[in-house]
Parts: sequence; C-alpha cells; structure tokens
Amino acid sequence: MQRHGRKRLAYYHIVIADSRAPRDGRFIERIGSYNPNTNPATIDLDFDKALNWLNKGAQPTDTVRAILSYKGVLYMKHLQGGVAKGAFSEEEAEKRFQAWAAEKEAKVQSKKDRLSQEASDSKTARLEAEAKVNADRAEAIAKKNAELAAEAEAAVAAAEETTEEAPEAEASAEGEETAQ
Repeated sequence: MQRHGRKRLAYYHIVIADSRAPRDGRFIERIGSYNPNTNPATIDLDFDKALNWLNKGAQPTDTVRAILSYKGVLYMKHLQGGVAKGAFSEEEAEKRFQAWAAEKEAKVQSKKDRLSQEASDSKTARLEAEAKVNADRAEAIAKKNAELAAEAEAAVAAAEETTEEAPEAEASAEGEETAQ
C-alpha cells in the first residue's frame, strides 16, 4: 500500500511491488485504492488483477489481505483451489461466490442505510431540541415584557394619581388662601 493524502487524511493505493522496494517507492502495478476516511471505507479494487497476482504467488501485507478478504478475492482463490482438486465444478464455484457477494452487498447496504437513518434521526432530534429552546426563550421574553408592561402601567397609574392629587391639593390650597 502506498500512502497518499495529507496529515490525518491519508488514502492508499494498493500496488504490487517487490518486497525490497520502499513503502511509497517503485512498484510493478497499481490494482486499486483504499480510503479509510469514509464510513464505510471506500475500496476500489481490480478484482481480476488481484486474483491473478495471488495465483502467481504474491504475498499481501496484513492490511491488504484484510481488504482482499473483504472484497472476496481470497474466497474466489479458495473456490478455484476446490475446482482444481475436483471437489466441485466451475459453475458451482461461481454460484457460491455470487451468493456470498450478494450477502456481502446486502450487509454493506444495510450499514449505509442504518448510518443515513441515524444521521437523519440525530438531525431531527437536534431540530426538536432547538425548537424547544427557542420556545422557552420566547416564553421568557414574553413574561419579561409582560412584567415590564405591568410596571409601566403601574408607573403611569401612580403618575396619574399624583397629578390628580396635585390639583386637589392646589384647589384646597387656593380655597384656604381665599378664606384668609
């Protein structure tokens, strides 16, 4: 595997190379790519080339072996070994591989569906929580505005009472002045 990409966002080219070559150095043939940054990981592999190199005796690294197993290349090599020994026919091997591939694709698709469903559920939950917070905030603002309005009405009423008392006091003061 040849590492590419930037720091913490690596992706890899799956290559056929001499074991003495450096990791990112000279290689014989590129047979695919692997991107572990996506969920599920994206694997692009030339199935026939990988199978051909395995049949020629290529020794995959542990990570590449896991990728080849995931994609079914090792299973197909195993089935071809059974055909060579005469355990079953080529058609039976192809039928078994197609059944395995369909099952594997169903598992991958169910994981993708589950991840998208979880994402939409979490988005809905966040929107509901945000709506609740906004409603609570609007209620608090309305309560505060009602209190301010009540205080303003009380102040206006108190001001009116003092203005009503002032003319009465002035009138009584004028009445006392005229009586003197």
